[in-house]
Amino acid sequence: MSEEPKVEMLVLSAFKTAVGSDEAELVFSGLAVQAGVKTVLGSLWYVSDQGSLALMTKFYDQLNNTYLRSHSIKQAQLAMLKGKGIAVHLLYLSPEKNIPLNQEMTNLGKIELSHPYY
Repeated sequence: MSEEPKVEMLVLSAFKTAVGSDEAELVFSGLAVQAGVKTVLGSLWYVSDQGSLALMTKFYDQLNNTYLRSHSIKQAQLAMLKGKGIAVHLLYLSPEKNIPLNQEMTNLGKIELSHPYY
């Protein structure tokens, strides 16, 4: 009889957390799966801090509405493609919900996040 995983989901939102190398075949994502984590979300390429902040915030917001992780990440990606952006002082998630940004992020000005890079 197998045990339930101790960790349901591990999110690694920094760049290239799901990519191996000659020196580290499994990296963080692979090691987490090997350790028994049920779901691991990692990145295969470089990501910007701004894009990661927006995507992860929207992902967790969507996750509160549904427990389907795949649906939550898809909805977060679609929201960004539709032009959600970072304003001078707030991250706009929807007309009803905004998140204040720290000083470093507020200095960035308005950033368009609909490009697939983000």
